Amino acid sequence: MATLALALDRHTEDRLLVDLIERGHVIVARSASAGELILALRQSAPEIVLVGAARTTLTADLIAACDTQGARLIALAASDQDRRHAAGLGLLDVLDAATDWSEIEDLIIHGVAIPLRVGDPRALAGTRPGAVIAVWGPSGAPGRTTLAINIAAEIAAVGHTVVLADIDTYSGSVAPALGMLDEAPGFAAACRLAGTDSLTQSELERVAQRYNTPQGAFWVLTGIGRPSRWPELSAERVTRTIDELRRWVDYVVLDTGFSLESDEEISSDLFAPRRNAATLTGLRCADHVVACGLADPVGMARFLRAWVDLAEVVTTSRISVVMNRVRRGAVGLDPNGQVVSALRRFGGIESPILVPHDQQGADAAIVAGRTLRDAAPKSPARASIRRFVRTELLPVPAPAASRRRRETWWRRPAVAG
Repeated sequence: MATLALALDRHTEDRLLVDLIERGHVIVARSASAGELILALRQSAPEIVLVGAARTTLTADLIAACDTQGARLIALAASDQDRRHAAGLGLLDVLDAATDWSEIEDLIIHGVAIPLRVGDPRALAGTRPGAVIAVWGPSGAPGRTTLAINIAAEIAAVGHTVVLADIDTYSGSVAPALGMLDEAPGFAAACRLAGTDSLTQSELERVAQRYNTPQGAFWVLTGIGRPSRWPELSAERVTRTIDELRRWVDYVVLDTGFSLESDEEISSDLFAPRRNAATLTGLRCADHVVACGLADPVGMARFLRAWVDLAEVVTTSRISVVMNRVRRGAVGLDPNGQVVSALRRFGGIESPILVPHDQQGADAAIVAGRTLRDAAPKSPARASIRRFVRTELLPVPAPAASRRRRETWWRRPAVAG
């Protein structure tokens, strides 16, 4: 049972009210505007604040008041304009206005802890840019896109703001993997705006799409649908776009192309656009590179040949190696040991991350256009990616200051002898 404060339109409130009360929750305040709700928070101290995402009911002052009172704020968006408004305020808990109470209750019960949004030092000072993670792999479908999508999902589930950008100039596939339309590629649009010095946060929210889920929503900049559009992604535009993305969110995840070939060596025009410029620029701008390969004899051979080229572009200290689809049928007995041994022997690679083969989970995710976290939360592949994200990609939280237990010293009374 939870105590709630509401600031919803009449239709939404009437629709949710019956289920809310039947499940034993208590409404301690009902308001029509954000100002009235802020006053009610101080008097009733609800655990959950459920509001519409319109400007009249969702404001920065309300978010700050909820953070001060320790109340969880959930907004219901009825339109794209409402979603952009909530995103502009940095609110992560945003659901569709037509969401059933059971889904809202699931977010209340199982949702992750959300950090403070108002008063964040980076938001106020603008001095700490977001981190960039580039996911790269050689040719042969090693699972770059799947890995990039699920890395973004797991980072977002922790409570960070994330944008997933598809910068592959050969076959952008993030959009179809997530069931999104890609007639108007988001990353190409961002690059065009960057080229005219007009790329802003509001423009990014306009051209990006939102992957919505009760736990771990994130932004998506879809890739080019036709390979012939690669000249739009020049090195300068990509660099400026990534810089703006750093200022927009906590983490930028780049799904790159496979080719590391330097176009200058095969072009006679020094000023011509380069097809591999987006991938090379993304790798050089990245704070951390995730290099993935396929864990079978052909996939590992391709990866080890390309590993030499990757080491010339990025220092190996910034690279984590992930091997996908580890299975006995492809490499024999003890598949984990076989893969680790081969990488150490032929590439000098130590401690790779191994993602087990889970065809059923992967099929469920691709058919539904969802992440593994949503389509197959108990997938062993998802568990491996989640562990990798939390141990390798996210900063280790500072240990809480330990409270020394107060000890009461006492003396046993002397016994008369």
